[in-house]
Parts: sequence; C-alpha cells; structure tokens
Amino acid sequence: MAKRVLVVDDEPNIVMSLRFLMEREGFEVEVAPTGEAALEALEKAPADLVLLDVMMPRLDGFEVCQRIRGNPLWVDTKIVMLTAKGREVERDKGLALGADEYVTKPFSTRDLVARVKEMLGGA
Repeated sequence: MAKRVLVVDDEPNIVMSLRFLMEREGFEVEVAPTGEAALEALEKAPADLVLLDVMMPRLDGFEVCQRIRGNPLWVDTKIVMLTAKGREVERDKGLALGADEYVTKPFSTRDLVARVKEMLGGA
C-alpha cells in the first residue's frame, strides 16, 4: 500500500509542484490549503508524512505541528516543515515543537524527495 503524504500549503504553485513530485514517486497525496483543513484531513485518515508550510493564515504551521504532536493517534506521523523563514530561531522552534525536518524555501526538489523517501523507509 502506498504511503500517504499530506501537503499543507496555501500557495497553489507550491502545492501543484509538491503534489506532482510526491505522486511521481508513488505516494498517495492529499492537499490541505489551511492548517484547519490539515487537521480535519488527518482526523479522517492519518498521513504517514506531512509537508507543512509555516506561514499560513489563522493557524500557522507551528501550531499545526504542535497539535499533531499532541494527538496520540498521530505520534508516528512524520512532519517536514517547509518555510521561507530560515533563521535559526524558527528552525529551532519547529524542531522543538516536534518537526522531524525543517526545510527552507527555495529548496532542492531532488533533496526533498530523497528526504521524504528516507523518512518513509525508502518507500
């Protein structure tokens, strides 16, 4: 069974690119344009990995990460935070809240795909 990746980003071009990359690698992909939609999607069907933008309206990626980590049903869900905020303090905050990886934009798509595959056991 294909591993499930949830792409959480409010930027349509980034969503389209990430969806294409993940589907090309054989992952089942769901998209959530907001933090609230991401949490609702996880309630319906937990993901193996979440690609999570930090800067989103209302519920930002840090808050979503914290809520994912606070739910025992999602303890095994991997979280990769994607952001233009590359300062060390933001990176440290993301990792402290439970993110498994913190990737700054712009990023190498090849590197991101390799990281995702590695985190999901070479899926």
